[in-house]
Amino acid sequence: MHNKQTKIICTLADNRCEPEFIRELIDNGMNVVRLNTAHLTPASATKILEAIRSVSDRIGILIDTKGPEVRTCNLNESFDVKTGDRVTITKTPGGKNSFQVNYDEFVDEIPAGSQILIDDGDLELIVEHQAPEGLICIVQNDGVIQNKKSLNVPNVHLRLPTLTEQDAAFIDWATQNDIDFIAHSFVRDRDDVMAIRSILEMRKSDIKIIAKIENREGVDNLDSILDVAHGVMVARGDLGIEIPAEEVPSIQKQIIRTCIQRIKPVITATQMLHSMIENPRATRAEVSDVANAILDGTDALMLSGETAYGKFPLESVQTMSNIAHAVEEKKETIRTSESTSSINPTELAENNLAKAAATCAANMPIQAIITSTKSGETARLCSSYRGQTPIFALSESMQTVRRLSLSYGVHARQIKVPKTTDELVKVCLNELLEEGKINAEQLIVFLGGGQIYSHHTNFMQIETPHILLTK
Repeated sequence: MHNKQTKIICTLADNRCEPEFIRELIDNGMNVVRLNTAHLTPASATKILEAIRSVSDRIGILIDTKGPEVRTCNLNESFDVKTGDRVTITKTPGGKNSFQVNYDEFVDEIPAGSQILIDDGDLELIVEHQAPEGLICIVQNDGVIQNKKSLNVPNVHLRLPTLTEQDAAFIDWATQNDIDFIAHSFVRDRDDVMAIRSILEMRKSDIKIIAKIENREGVDNLDSILDVAHGVMVARGDLGIEIPAEEVPSIQKQIIRTCIQRIKPVITATQMLHSMIENPRATRAEVSDVANAILDGTDALMLSGETAYGKFPLESVQTMSNIAHAVEEKKETIRTSESTSSINPTELAENNLAKAAATCAANMPIQAIITSTKSGETARLCSSYRGQTPIFALSESMQTVRRLSLSYGVHARQIKVPKTTDELVKVCLNELLEEGKINAEQLIVFLGGGQIYSHHTNFMQIETPHILLTK
């Protein structure tokens, strides 16, 4: 349907999730649906889920947890503040020019001199000192303190629990509803990922965890986080508050580069086409931003308000698809022959076959890489070379098909696996020929074996479908 290789994630809300709308999003380039649990209940999420599955069983579904966050609370009325004013953050309801937050230990954990940013950085406070009544802060710019607004404290570690009660309820819901990915907010280290994994293991669930990197700790601990997470999201909203905004572009590039080397899906998110919430066309700066993420090699791009409540959701997806298609035609492959990761000996054959397939595709008139895969790992290995040749992954597992919806350049579909390797090749080729995805007279690379005799891919063929089908 789409020639683009970069995947697109669209956020859906329960007040705009009709099957016809979802089908139009897919037709315009959507590959994965995101459900932001901060704005949903399990009942409203179920409504969206049922609508998605009525349209497609191949679309991946990702839910976002709220994660550990601090917000203003118990504030009956907002109040204005001016530069130089003093305000107090208290543990209990206070008097004039004071407010509470939803984390009781906040007052004790924030040292003097800390910068506190309220409502995505719209209001800045500097902690003057700790006092018996709370944190005494000096206001740095005119603004308004309102209820339920976010607080960020750059470079200060808070001992917040990694999961809220709402998060735990949604993780339980996800295990009961065959959700594909859980994107966990504010991941600081591998322990935050393992907290979710322990719940999933108790539920005997294999849902894949995406770690949202949105603070300095997450950036610093990226390698150990990738040891236990399926992939990461570069969540640039809070990341640009917790870290100086001018550092975010280079951090984004670093994270994408590391994920490609580690063969982990990476999503670039936040305000990709933000102006299209209100306007039918993207700004030139937004087009450049999307294009640069694609040039960096991101697996997927995410739309948030653009599709959840924006005025031009279909146009937003179409714009992103058009940018992806145009940029991918011009960009060079990121790697074609070097090893993508340090791997153990049992994975060496599979990695070398993927490496050979990607190298051949880059240097020969290969129309497609076709892989029969049980877990999706071979397809992800091929994807990590970021070539321009499409990768068709065929699997008996619909779970694998949906999980590959996040991987760059991979087009997955379900097949019924036969008993022999020769039959497997023919089943895969006939499936793609019938769909018009490949030409019978042009060369393909076929990687297979993992779904029949071996637990991993163990053979490669280069030939035209016509010759392979007549053998």
